Amino acid sequence: MENSLFTTKMNRWFRILPLVALLALPLLPARAQKYNDGLVDKSVAVIGNDMIMLSELEAEVQMMRMRGQQADQKIRCDILENMLINKLFYVQAKKDSLTVNDANVEQVLTGRLDEAYSALGGEKGVEEYFHKPIYKLRMEWKEALSEQSLIQQKQQEVSSSPARVTPADVADYYNSTPKEDLPVISTQYRLRQILVYPDREAASLAVKEKLLSLRERVLNGEKFATLARLYSQDPGSVSKGGELGLLSKSVFWPAFSDAAMALKVGQVSQIVETPDGFHIIQLIERQGDMFNARHILIKPAYTTQDRIKAFDRLDSIRTVITRDSLSFSDAARKFSQDPKTSVSGGLMADPNTGSSYFDKDQLKPADYAVIRNMKEGDISEPFESLDNEGRNGNTAYKLLYLEKIIPSHTATLETDYNELLETVNAKRSSEAIDEFIKTKQKVTHVYIDPMFRGCEFRYEGWVR
Repeated sequence: MENSLFTTKMNRWFRILPLVALLALPLLPARAQKYNDGLVDKSVAVIGNDMIMLSELEAEVQMMRMRGQQADQKIRCDILENMLINKLFYVQAKKDSLTVNDANVEQVLTGRLDEAYSALGGEKGVEEYFHKPIYKLRMEWKEALSEQSLIQQKQQEVSSSPARVTPADVADYYNSTPKEDLPVISTQYRLRQILVYPDREAASLAVKEKLLSLRERVLNGEKFATLARLYSQDPGSVSKGGELGLLSKSVFWPAFSDAAMALKVGQVSQIVETPDGFHIIQLIERQGDMFNARHILIKPAYTTQDRIKAFDRLDSIRTVITRDSLSFSDAARKFSQDPKTSVSGGLMADPNTGSSYFDKDQLKPADYAVIRNMKEGDISEPFESLDNEGRNGNTAYKLLYLEKIIPSHTATLETDYNELLETVNAKRSSEAIDEFIKTKQKVTHVYIDPMFRGCEFRYEGWVR
């Protein structure tokens, strides 16, 4: 979904899980069991005491198609092997008396249903797509997610089972691995910044005045959709007159969904602020926790005068630094308006890893465009960039100090121990998973239906 309102949390919901739905493969054997509407189902694999049904496999294909992905026979083979592997872990998890994380299952189930509702047009669309009522889908998906919870726990247990990697282990890996097979470390940059913002208060006030004017025009009889096409800055909905489609409230910023859900059909909201900007909303339809609405999004805009003023200020700061009357770090503590970096003297760090080194793909395009031709110790001229707030960042103006460059190179023990340690840990975890699968294959009864015996599986031993 490209609409700028959607939060990124949607991306983590879907996983390849066995869901039960019916969609027949063509040319199935005549002995396949028949269901209503000409749909068919059959067992395509037996592993231990469990069967994997064609309907389970095809349910995964349905989910892929719902997300716009294609699935050929090779993909079906991959899905089947993943199901077989999952069953090995599931059986062992039950033997080990592992317990389901019910809270996590409910959270993922809610997310999966929300995305299905959003993609397929609400409960009715989901029921038509999967050929069964919501209550039954919820029951089946919850059962599948509970099974997946146990599988993931067992996989985590197996992958973390190897003994703790020691410095000697890392050294052994480094010394025994051909140089061309060692990890390649891309060019890394260590940066400090001084960031200032334009006059956001004045720009926000101008946006609010514009939206109040548009709201008044709607209340006086003009069509909301027409004004949205003319003025909205949301690329995902502007061509549709601001209409978003019937979606779960959970896919929007809370302030947006709360305002929309509080409206009556046809009613227009007051101004709503989200990290994307400012909105007015008109409710079209509400179904439970889902709604369809139109909106007009306008973002604060800054003038050439705002830019000149910020550049002049940064120029003055740069002059003080280059005359050696103030270090860049001290200047950042004193003048930078970014609270996350000013306390550390402007030192930029990855919020996910805490690392103060970045490769070019981790930097904002405007930042990299400035530093790529700089040398260690250089201070940039003032330039326009973005901060790390909201979805895509807000306009900001910066000075960058290039403190350190580590050129691209093959990993070495002296400079890249942590990267080598991660590589060894990952290698051992992968080997532990492989060993578990191969061991369980040998002691578990497995039967693959002829229609899948031509698959090129990653692990030998499925077809006997």
